[in-house]
Amino acid sequence: MTKKRAARALSLAGALALLALPIQAQQTERAKEIGGKLLCGVGTPLCECNQILTQCNHVGCRNSAAMLKTLDTRIAKGDDEKAILQGFVEQFGTAVLSEPPKSGFSLVAWIMPFVYLMAGAALVILVIRRWRKLPEERLAAANRAPSVSAEYLARARAESDRETDD
Repeated sequence: MTKKRAARALSLAGALALLALPIQAQQTERAKEIGGKLLCGVGTPLCECNQILTQCNHVGCRNSAAMLKTLDTRIAKGDDEKAILQGFVEQFGTAVLSEPPKSGFSLVAWIMPFVYLMAGAALVILVIRRWRKLPEERLAAANRAPSVSAEYLARARAESDRETDD
């Protein structure tokens, strides 16, 4: 009977191990997702790589290992993403976020590229319109008769008449 119990215990342990794998894989995927929103090396003099936390490729980077351990611990406790990110922001400041928050003054970082794009497009359109009008204005100026005062016109007619009379 002990062999049966041992076999059952072994099969039960194997089944539990197999059930734990998907849970671990989900936590790892969740850690990758949340870690992709954080930067490594922010606020520490040891590592100033400023790479995405889950993609830090510095050999022996102590900062990424510590941050990933903290992230895994918070995920294992069951904290939600917002709470985890807020904890990192409290510890390192908003510079730890890989993209600025979409609120407050950081909203400017999201809006200004579109403002610059629109202003640049308007400037290009304005310059092109001016360039297209220049030849028309020059042509019109060349075809226009020069304005002559009545006095000069009368004097020119008088001289013309004298020359024809001679």
